[in-house]
Parts: sequence; structure tokens; C-alpha cells
Amino acid sequence: MSLPRLPSVVLTLAPSGADRATDREALLAAVASATGVGTPAVRAGRVCPHCGATDHGRPWAEADGSAVGVSLSRTTDVVALAVGPGNLGVDVERVSRVSAAPLDAFTAGERARAAGDARALAACWAVKEAVLKRDGRGLRVDPLSVDVDLDRGVAVFEGDEQPVTVLFPAADLVVAVAAGGVPVDVGPCPSGRARPEPQTSG
Repeated sequence: MSLPRLPSVVLTLAPSGADRATDREALLAAVASATGVGTPAVRAGRVCPHCGATDHGRPWAEADGSAVGVSLSRTTDVVALAVGPGNLGVDVERVSRVSAAPLDAFTAGERARAAGDARALAACWAVKEAVLKRDGRGLRVDPLSVDVDLDRGVAVFEGDEQPVTVLFPAADLVVAVAAGGVPVDVGPCPSGRARPEPQTSG
């Protein structure tokens, strides 16, 4: 069966699991929900594009035999799961953790535009991670090679402007999605929790 092309990226925020196996089950459920197929028809795993190993690397998924774009990110107590029509990257961060980290990863433009705002800098870091995940090389690439303009909702990487979506579902939480301009919808949260109300940048 060939699935119809997904019209948007579906982002799900869930409590993080005790281990990677639990998060994998959450990813299977997110893919099933986004595509409308039963969980038994979903396959998912990881593969490293550099060494070919399947115990680490970029996540992949298929729903009813059709490839689906997926990305996964964790921070304290939260996992972000993104399902969409093509290559995408997601990153979730605690603003307080980014503020406390000794990061030397922000361009002069990012620092000037943030003007000391911790949430803006955390958002810039999340966007960098999302863009580099979408690229497939991740942090093998210097994060300084990505210049983020939150007001314009773009990240410049290797000479190209990439549209990005930034969400602030909680005071200490930021989520970034890089999906080539595909719209992002926030899916239902598990355990009956209320759906976070996102605030987009740009």
C-alpha cells in the first residue's frame, strides 16, 4: 500500500521513557497516529549513515511499507517526536540547561539579535540541532556554520536559507523543527495531558 503524502509534520511531546526501547514504542505510536495506520503496520529503527550500525544513528520509519520522515529528541523529562512527509529534524531543549552549558556555538549575529535573552539563545541552539539532524550529519558539523534568525524564521546553512518552526510549549521548554517549510501541527499529548499551546517565532 502507498500512503498518501502527509500534509504536515505532526509533533508530539511526551514524557521521556525510562530507556530507548520505551522511546521507540512512543515513536511507533506517533507514526501510527500521524499516518492513520495500526501500530502493527509500523516499523522503525536506527541506522548510522557513517558506519551502518543499527544501535545508534538516525531514526527511520515505515508505515504500511511506505517510508515516513521521522526525528526524535530528548531533554529532561520530555521526548519530542516528529513525523512528516520527508527529511526533517527536531530538537527539544530546556532553556535552563542551555543557559548553564558552556556553549561557544552562537554566531555574532545570533548573539546580537538575542541581546542576552536566554530563551532566544536556547531557541537558536535547538534550531541548529534540528537543521543538522535534517542534514543527516548532526553535530559532526560545526554548529557555528548555522546562523539562525528567529525573527525571520530561517536558518542559513551552507549558503541556503532553511525555514524553521520554533515552539515554546512551556516557560523552560523550546522545540525546533526543520522540515523545509512544511507546516507543523502539534499532535495530542499522551496520558490525557492538555495539548501545549505553541508560540511560533517569526
